[in-house]
Amino acid sequence: MNRRARRPGGHVGLPAAKPDLGRCPDLDPAWSRLVDVPEADGSVHRWHILDTHADRDPADRDPADRDPADRDPADPDPADRPALVAGTMLCVHGNPTWSFLWRRFLAAAPADWRVIAVDQLSMGWSERLPAPRTLAERVADLGALTDRLGVTGPVVTVGHDWGGIISLGWALQHREQLSGVVLANTGVDLPVGSRLPGLIRLAHNPMLLDATCVRTPAFVRGAAALSHPALPRAVRAALAEPYATPARRQAVGDFVADIPLETDHVSRPALEAIATGAGRLDVPALLLWGGRDPVFHDGFLADLEQRFSNPDVHRYPHASHLVTEDAPRTAADTWRWVQERVTQGPRTQDRARRPHPQPAPEPVTWTQDDLPWAALLRRADDPAPAAAEIRDTVTTTLSFADLERRIAATAAGLSRYGLRPGDRVAMLVPPGIDLTIAVYACWRIGAVIVVADAGLGVRGMAHALRSARPRYLIGITKGLLAMRALRVPGRRIGVGASGAPAVVGGWDTDLAALEADGRGRTLPARAPADTEGAVLFTSGATGPAKGVVYRQSQLKEQIAKVADIMRIGPDDRLVAAFAPFALYGPAMGIAAVVPDMDVTAPGTLTAPALADAVAAIDATVVFAAPAALRNVVATADSLTPVQSKVLHRVHTVLSAGAPVPLALLRRVQQLLPDAELHTPYGMTEVLPATDISLAQIEAAGPGDGVCVGTALPGVSIRISPLDELGRADGPLTDAAGVTGEICISAGHRKERYDRLWATERDASRNPGFHRSGDVGHLDDQGRLWVEGRLQHVITTADGPVTPVGIEQRIEDLDRVRAAAAVGVGPAGTQQVVAVVVPASGSGSRRRLADPDLTAAVRRASPVSLAAVLVVAALPVDIRHASKVDRARLRRWADRLLAGERAGKP
Repeated sequence: MNRRARRPGGHVGLPAAKPDLGRCPDLDPAWSRLVDVPEADGSVHRWHILDTHADRDPADRDPADRDPADRDPADPDPADRPALVAGTMLCVHGNPTWSFLWRRFLAAAPADWRVIAVDQLSMGWSERLPAPRTLAERVADLGALTDRLGVTGPVVTVGHDWGGIISLGWALQHREQLSGVVLANTGVDLPVGSRLPGLIRLAHNPMLLDATCVRTPAFVRGAAALSHPALPRAVRAALAEPYATPARRQAVGDFVADIPLETDHVSRPALEAIATGAGRLDVPALLLWGGRDPVFHDGFLADLEQRFSNPDVHRYPHASHLVTEDAPRTAADTWRWVQERVTQGPRTQDRARRPHPQPAPEPVTWTQDDLPWAALLRRADDPAPAAAEIRDTVTTTLSFADLERRIAATAAGLSRYGLRPGDRVAMLVPPGIDLTIAVYACWRIGAVIVVADAGLGVRGMAHALRSARPRYLIGITKGLLAMRALRVPGRRIGVGASGAPAVVGGWDTDLAALEADGRGRTLPARAPADTEGAVLFTSGATGPAKGVVYRQSQLKEQIAKVADIMRIGPDDRLVAAFAPFALYGPAMGIAAVVPDMDVTAPGTLTAPALADAVAAIDATVVFAAPAALRNVVATADSLTPVQSKVLHRVHTVLSAGAPVPLALLRRVQQLLPDAELHTPYGMTEVLPATDISLAQIEAAGPGDGVCVGTALPGVSIRISPLDELGRADGPLTDAAGVTGEICISAGHRKERYDRLWATERDASRNPGFHRSGDVGHLDDQGRLWVEGRLQHVITTADGPVTPVGIEQRIEDLDRVRAAAAVGVGPAGTQQVVAVVVPASGSGSRRRLADPDLTAAVRRASPVSLAAVLVVAALPVDIRHASKVDRARLRRWADRLLAGERAGKP
């Protein structure tokens, strides 16, 4: 016999109420309606809904003024009404929210789309029923409402929390009307006996259910308190307003009691039917997800991704459970998706004849020579050095032959441990031999490596890895313990540690043990193919870190481009002092060494450490970040005569990741006099894109921005011009002198952003091009000049102003060590402010520059300055220690010039 949870507390029916919505932010009271809906048993229930087309629907205009059982014969029956709209969006809230949750979806709706956001019965401002509703009854209730409203399709359902499950139930019963499914932080994967998240578990406890959900507003307020930063007070008040009394909160407890964790729960059959049927819905699906949700965690997202066929996913990393509140752009993103995937997709009536979507076909089979690491395989028997690392002055070297044997054994061991093609593996290992072996072993199997830079910080790395959801984590003890503490999923494989840390950290094997287990074994036969090879996270210097997916063919092309710039030959050897490329030496078929430094903090590379790395393998090429080169120059006095002579062996130096000042390049040239210095331009999404040498920079001379050279072979650069408000909306052009967003087309451009559907659409809205977020222009010789970031463009009354050219001219002053240009004030009328670091230090706590410095900076600036401010140091990113955080400086300058307590920038 099915068990129905006892309703907590007393129960009483209450009539529906048309609320005073004037206090609810961003909600148009004209959308509010009361609708009387007849049930199959003859009863009539009154719903409150928000409806963008309320004024166009003659049904139930004012139900308070007439008997709901009567209908004027002159009023057309809902079933006979002509179609009013191109489509309907049906929005269903969860517990304990109401239709207010969808107000931005209504506000952003196209004129020819109707949006109906319901208050479920006994919830929001709808009628309170005298008995609880089961999941099946709520699905039926929703169907009765849409019948009453004459909804005929096409329909896109949108659901959040338990409203997502109910909306799926409606979708399964109305497939002929369905054209799309949108789910926001919900889930159907609820096995019997599941351990609920803390807040739900507390409320679900029979001893506490009544107290937390009904008699007190603890559960109602707790749901709104999950957001960080806190929601505005008016929003929290609006969310709680329909649940002001215990009688009005009765269904909040009912909803919790209806969670079917037991086999005999009355709602278990309905949940299982919905969960099973969801994957058979033959329509596009969009999953909107708050990455910090403690209720519906990323495991529910992964389950939904498996149930639907190729769903579109956008994960908002900083949003919590109420994703539509924490990430207001969800409304615009959803309507964009509807336009692209529903409105412009197959017509609803054609959908029944369309076969169920199939997974993408298997990539084209390759030969061994097509693999990104083919050069390593060709040297599999070579006794020459392949990989080296220096730790505490001790050099460890591995030959190509030994490296290949260890990679093959580790791959076999990983395969026996359960690693399969397509599995994602997070790498928490410092660059060096262990990381090289782990990465190439995973690639040998066909797995996908996930790399989140330690420069993101421990929490930033955890957020990134939870987004990527690796199946395995390979890492050193510190990394694995940190990720366990921050609940990053995946089986753990240790590196260099066992015993107590392994027990505490939850891993039962390590890389060395797997390598030993794999010796003498061979991998299962698998033809090489162009599958996904890596998810590489951006630095987070220009916004939240994003996962960038690369296929193996794109990685191969990237490696080839870097090798071309470095003029790599078979006898060259690489010092890899730049973390993202510390792995590429073996793929290029050359020896590579990681110097004695913390590669996650590039400024830790010293000149002696660089010289020792060059000497260790007789290196000819150096790849280092600008911050690393800056410290090399700063520590040059520590070089011995022998070390100085060693640096003469280097013929090429590359520095990437951030602009490299000309003065720094000249000083590096003095240390490595026989090297050709190159500063390629690119980003995680496509690197390298252009290249320029020191000699070419000198020949280009000063200009408006940083000259980064011409496009590499196979790369196309275009500019999307800026409008008067600094938006890059213009058509792509390669005309000289046009400033706008830099757009790049290349064979090694990323495959896509991972779980960021809307971001990918923004960056790829010009087919074949990646919109970089940088602004700049091409000159009449085809050279690209970078003028800053799109988000840092200053929108003055005279038009947009880019910051880099201003900064360069100010930094030419002897009295200025560094400068940044930011805009303060409202967009469109911003004033330009210069923030400078004096060459002699700030000297005091004064924030306004002294009169002499102010006058000098104003004369140097090509634009009028509203103020000149002084700081001890500019805030920069962690990974490159070079990218200035102008957004942070702008906020600081705004506060300071407004007379507020500004603090440190």
